[in-house]
Amino acid sequence: MKRTHLAVAATLALNLAGLASVTHAQDMPSQSPASQVASHDSWGPLKHVHAGVLDVAYAEMGPRNGPVVILLHGWPYDIHSYEEVAPALAAKGYRVLVPYARGYGETRFLSDGTMRNAEPAALAQDVIDFMDALHIQCAELGGFDWGARSADIVAALWPQRVKALVTVSGYLIGSQESGKAPLPPQAELQWWYQYYFATERGRVGYDKYRHDFAKLIWQLASPKWNFDIATFDRSAAALDNPDQVAITIHNYRWRLDLARGEARYAPLEQRLAQFPSITVPTIALEGDANGAPHPQPETYAKHFTGKYQFRLTAGGIGHNLPEEAPQAFTQAVIDADHL
Repeated sequence: MKRTHLAVAATLALNLAGLASVTHAQDMPSQSPASQVASHDSWGPLKHVHAGVLDVAYAEMGPRNGPVVILLHGWPYDIHSYEEVAPALAAKGYRVLVPYARGYGETRFLSDGTMRNAEPAALAQDVIDFMDALHIQCAELGGFDWGARSADIVAALWPQRVKALVTVSGYLIGSQESGKAPLPPQAELQWWYQYYFATERGRVGYDKYRHDFAKLIWQLASPKWNFDIATFDRSAAALDNPDQVAITIHNYRWRLDLARGEARYAPLEQRLAQFPSITVPTIALEGDANGAPHPQPETYAKHFTGKYQFRLTAGGIGHNLPEEAPQAFTQAVIDADHL
């Protein structure tokens, strides 16, 4: 779908949904009072719902009785990675939900006293809490980068909640113990920002230059994607969240065992350290020009023990595959639903 047709597609999706109102209290029992009217460009009004420790901001498109698809973004990106995928799926009859992760956009912690924790189990629990808050028992999940990791974890630990999975770069479940193993120098070089974030200089630098930092990551991760400044600025605004720096720094320090998580997530992390299999129907995607660190398909195929396909997307497609190749991602969601 061309970007110029986005508004038309979004309008069609909303018509299909019959969304005369932007609020549906029956689906948001713990909704915050000011949640209903935040304008968000092409998405229309965002919705909010209290889910676990968060007030989650999310976009919704498509018929409310359609099969649910939840799309999860990565770092340093936001929900605009799905700005063409979401209306395309909505036009096919799916109810599409695209939440801002903790530390992004309008999503906020409900309490100032909650630890700004970004360990993988916490981010995955957020997905379950989001589903519970909206009374969604089962959904198809799609994601890339941090979003793919969260989707993988939910599929591995709560398979009964996942109808199907679309994951960019395949199996991204790891552990602090596995993160201690040194990599070959060339691979370590790709993780330069992880080591930068391990320092106080890195924390301060990311806070001071977070938009410049994000733009550099976009360029390195998708070296053949000629995104324009308007496209970048739409997503970079999500990084102005007051918890963005704390969440990003904690995530990468946790991976190196330089930051602790929370005790309540320890049982989940212990299960993840065993690299559990993913049994739900899955399509793994990869771009042919992904410049970000990512595993090779042959190394992770064994972890998918249910119906499984791998698809390489050609044409200079980088790390942000849903935005760079929206048709390929959309088709994968549709096809995974029918594996």
